[in-house]
Amino acid sequence: MAARGHVQDPNDRRLRPIYDYLDNGNNKMAIQQADKLLKKHKDLHCAKVLKAIGLQRTGKQDEAFALAHEVAMLEPTDDNSLQALTILYREMHRPELVTKLYEAAVKKVPLSEEYHSHLFMAYARVGEYKKMQQAGMALYKIVPKNPYYFWSVMSLVMQAISAKDEKLAQTMFLPLAERMVEKMVKEDKIEAEAEVQLYFMILERLGKYVEALEVIRGPLGEKLTSELQSRESKCMMLYRRLERWPECNALAHKLLLKNPDDWQFYPYYFDSLFHLMDQSWSPSEGEPCSEGAVHHTVAEVVRFVEERIKEQDGKESRSLRGPYLAQLELIHRLRERGFPEENLPGEPLDLMVQFFVKFGDKPCCITDLKIYLHLLSPDQHVQFINRLSEAVPLGQQGVEGFAFPQDTKALQRHLCVCQLSRALGLHHSLDVSGKLRLIVELKAHYRHGNDALKTELQFSDMYCLMAAHVYIDLWTETGDMDMVWQCLGFLLEGLANSSSNAQFKLLLLLLYCRLGAFEPVVDLYSSLDAKHIQHDTIGFLLTRYAEPLGQFAAASQSCNFSLRFFHSNQKDTSEYIIQAYKYGAFEKIPEFIALRNRLNQSLHFAQVRTERMLLDLFLEADIVLSLEESVKAMSLSAEEDDIPWDSLRDNRDLTVFTNWDPKEKQLTDGHRIQSLEEETVWLRIRSQVLRLLASMVALGHTSSQQNSEISNENGVGDKTSVVSSLLFQLNQTLQTAAQMAEKQIQYPLLGPPSTPLASALSSGSCQCQVAALQLSLHLQQLESSGLDESSELQTQICNVFKSLVIQLQEILNKCKGDLLEMKESKLKPQPSLLETLIFFVETVSIVLWTASYCAKILRPLKTSLQKKKKKKKDANTALPAVVCGFQELTGSLQDLLTQALEHIKGQEVGITALKLTSLTLEGCTQEEASFTKAAMDKVQSSYLRSLQEVGDLLRKRAETIKNLKI
Repeated sequence: MAARGHVQDPNDRRLRPIYDYLDNGNNKMAIQQADKLLKKHKDLHCAKVLKAIGLQRTGKQDEAFALAHEVAMLEPTDDNSLQALTILYREMHRPELVTKLYEAAVKKVPLSEEYHSHLFMAYARVGEYKKMQQAGMALYKIVPKNPYYFWSVMSLVMQAISAKDEKLAQTMFLPLAERMVEKMVKEDKIEAEAEVQLYFMILERLGKYVEALEVIRGPLGEKLTSELQSRESKCMMLYRRLERWPECNALAHKLLLKNPDDWQFYPYYFDSLFHLMDQSWSPSEGEPCSEGAVHHTVAEVVRFVEERIKEQDGKESRSLRGPYLAQLELIHRLRERGFPEENLPGEPLDLMVQFFVKFGDKPCCITDLKIYLHLLSPDQHVQFINRLSEAVPLGQQGVEGFAFPQDTKALQRHLCVCQLSRALGLHHSLDVSGKLRLIVELKAHYRHGNDALKTELQFSDMYCLMAAHVYIDLWTETGDMDMVWQCLGFLLEGLANSSSNAQFKLLLLLLYCRLGAFEPVVDLYSSLDAKHIQHDTIGFLLTRYAEPLGQFAAASQSCNFSLRFFHSNQKDTSEYIIQAYKYGAFEKIPEFIALRNRLNQSLHFAQVRTERMLLDLFLEADIVLSLEESVKAMSLSAEEDDIPWDSLRDNRDLTVFTNWDPKEKQLTDGHRIQSLEEETVWLRIRSQVLRLLASMVALGHTSSQQNSEISNENGVGDKTSVVSSLLFQLNQTLQTAAQMAEKQIQYPLLGPPSTPLASALSSGSCQCQVAALQLSLHLQQLESSGLDESSELQTQICNVFKSLVIQLQEILNKCKGDLLEMKESKLKPQPSLLETLIFFVETVSIVLWTASYCAKILRPLKTSLQKKKKKKKDANTALPAVVCGFQELTGSLQDLLTQALEHIKGQEVGITALKLTSLTLEGCTQEEASFTKAAMDKVQSSYLRSLQEVGDLLRKRAETIKNLKI
């Protein structure tokens, strides 16, 4: 926030020190300076607002708001106060208050261009499109500049886009916007490219493709100059929409003559050909094509592509890839249509070998050829790789028996052959010894080609990554833990030589998590330096594992990473929209709105928000604050579900890992659908548990008011119906989850991670949590009927108490076993035991909150019963059954926590005692062994950290049991 530049105003000079303090983050000094100034100049409104900004930034929101409101009520018109209030309201996330400020300013200074434009932008921040339209026209009347007029037009388009009634958009908003632009066209007032783009957008949304085509091909189209071939691309799209295939074909043909490497036009060229063939079109029909010659037979198209290839072959300079790939694409399409093999333009194997000879030294060669490998028959695979290998120049065989490439281009060719071999499944078909030999060869090639600076990506990095993939194949096939340890060691070696390789980091991150070690993952993810949208697309790799692996502090941090991005998105998107209006990038505005919606509806956002709130409760409720205070601090409501279930979007990037597996081993659409279903069901369970905890707080809150005369809609009856409804929903969700878990869906290792759903059900924690939460309803009934009239209900509640203890004991028993065990000098982690231990911690916490709620209800009931007995001089001193049952419950919970803490202590002792240095790693050099042992150390350290955090939390929970006396 730079100091204001109007030096002639003495107030600017007085305010400058406050601005400087705020800019430098010295908020306390800014407040003091503002106070000094206000003593001398009580009416200096801007000083008050700057003081409010200082208060807001020091966490005193209420004082800041009161001070700002005081100034806002005076309806200031000085620029300093208005700008400062705008900044304050934006920091408070109250952009709607800025509109009121400028509405008042515009009324007082109706001819101010600046205030009118600020008002327009204030409306833009809150998406008030109708008011934006009016503000834009008001601005145009004061200052008749084209941009202002088109701001108003664009606001009409936005009303159409956001209208729930599509008919209203098509019959009112868009036609009105069209008429407004046509008026400017007739008056010859169209000046800028942005205005033509907006006109095109309106016509396109109205489905007036013929009119849009006339605009693009007419004089207005000449203004479209900011993008290369903007007019041609738009024409092509319109021809396609209008199904004018002759023009589409002729234009694509013409553009490909100019630039045979422009791939975007080949699909148009081929699509139009097949449409013309299907329609049996011939040039004699109707008028000649306005775009030129039309190729309507396969022979013409084949000849055209072959001519482009001849041109490339005849060039002395580097050839373009487009025509060669076009030939393969054409064969692919002709095969799809059942074209006779003998009539195809060439043999795919020969064409792909020729392509490799020309372009094999380019890194893109693998991605170009990979999509056409299906054109080869299975019996051609080995022949294809052999022919490619002949085209790779290698040196003399060395001591290890391998011949290495002598330069970078040869290395790139050899690497491409290896990648294609894997993509054809030749690596997967090897036996165990064959795969081990392959790993030795890949390692040798990796180390031979390793000569770049450590800060750069090594040319040979892909050898390292591929060797890691072969190790993973062996691990998944044989279950041999040595394979995964050596894989981790080799990846760490790769990362030591190439510290910026994201693929190494991602694969290490995945493997550590699969082994149950989260500690090393935090630094790996941090070093990826995920930017902006990546927090949504790859954030799941981090947030899926943090809490289930017992790293609560890291889980909190990783949730914050993601949430910070999602929360700033709303504010940032508003700024993008404003900039788009300012610079006339109208076509980008709907894209920004779509981005905002995409992020607000993100599955990952909903998951992180829910998990963060649950995590806060598990770590703090009844330890730092009471459950009631914790729920209140989160503004958590049992009645309202703020997750947009019907419009949840799966924005995860499930292709983030480099992968050369053949198609049958790749992630399928079925996997994606199943993963999304599983993620959604798990989110429902977590969200419903969270809301049930909030509803238990609401029950406790209203129980004290039960006897006062309140209407049932606000009272206990209404609250218990919310709990009953949520419990019913949770039971339904758990039934769906159980059916899903029975399928035992396995995803590829490089695909999406499974949710904790199956282990949550098999451990019994979900069932135990439901039983605990169900208890709140029984306790409500008990409170209504009293202790002396409810023996049957008390017996029922006591049975639930006993059942909860038995279920918790069963969950704890399932945690037994060594988290890290040494078997036959092989180190084997058991992450499932760690995950079950975390479920035990969560379930114990929920049972304790229920017990706390139980104590809250039983205390007054017990006291009133004792008073009654005293009055009646009743000698019967026996405690009611439910009170005895409750005392047994608290004693049992204390024992369970003691058992759990002893188990954790035993695990810590066992893991610390593991002597990893004594491990002998067969077939490893000393350097390889050092990297492998470093990976093992990280896993060992992570397990100890998890156990320490779980132990600390359980000790705090054990303390809370002491407060459960009644």
